[in-house]
Amino acid sequence: MHGPGIIARSISARADLDGHGNRWQYNSRSDHHSKVACWGILFDLLATSSRLRGHVEAGEVAFGVNHRMLDYKNNKPKDLDLVICTPAAGWPAGKPRRTLVDLAAKYAIALDDTEQTILAGLPVFREAAVGSVRLALEAKACMTAHQKSLPRLHDELSSSHHTIHGASDSAVAVGLVMVNASADFLSTIRNNFPLTSMPPRVSHHSQPRSTSVVLEKIKQLPRRTKPGEVGYDALGVVVVDCKNDGSPVTLVVDDPAPRPGTNFHYDQLIHRATQAYESRFGS
Repeated sequence: MHGPGIIARSISARADLDGHGNRWQYNSRSDHHSKVACWGILFDLLATSSRLRGHVEAGEVAFGVNHRMLDYKNNKPKDLDLVICTPAAGWPAGKPRRTLVDLAAKYAIALDDTEQTILAGLPVFREAAVGSVRLALEAKACMTAHQKSLPRLHDELSSSHHTIHGASDSAVAVGLVMVNASADFLSTIRNNFPLTSMPPRVSHHSQPRSTSVVLEKIKQLPRRTKPGEVGYDALGVVVVDCKNDGSPVTLVVDDPAPRPGTNFHYDQLIHRATQAYESRFGS
């Protein structure tokens, strides 16, 4: 699968300019990392599922960005990063409908030659007003202050699958968490000043313990194998080494990162999401 490499390269190459003139690869005040992760998942789903490609070619499905879903049972709204949906009426007149290729340019997605070729061969996937949601993506990141971040991370991920299935029990809920395994990290919050005026404040992580603590918390999230149950239909983790100092962001594939074939490996996420989509929306 290509998603983890796309995520690491795209974040590595990013230079987000803040109000002090500092450039960041990861900015906690931005949702860029979430958009990149969801783009990578959507790319892999399209490349993997012939049924989804057929639905796209037939105009049966479109995608929506930052779609607000409403939990019908509890009347709670939540914005989801990206959804695959049936198109609805009501698209604003004169507003262009972006494609997957357009989003790649907007999010500065870094593709290698193989991925460029795959993208060129995929059907044109367009944005539309959201009708019925078939698959919803939620991506989160835990880059620093791992232990302190756990309650909020768990709550946000929990509320997402509850909202998705509270709106439509048949929808496929997909969650991805990016965890930073670097021992050193420059936080945009701690370095909220011009870095040209003084040395950066470096956050130090106890690794691999910090990463392992986050992974254990993610494992506590409920997963489901069929509609009617509670939890994510597909849930995965991508571990990166990101110092956020301009040096390359790399993927971590050794312990404590999930191993191939295990429940939280990215490839399993794509497999389970594809399987759930095709079994529920095959006809």
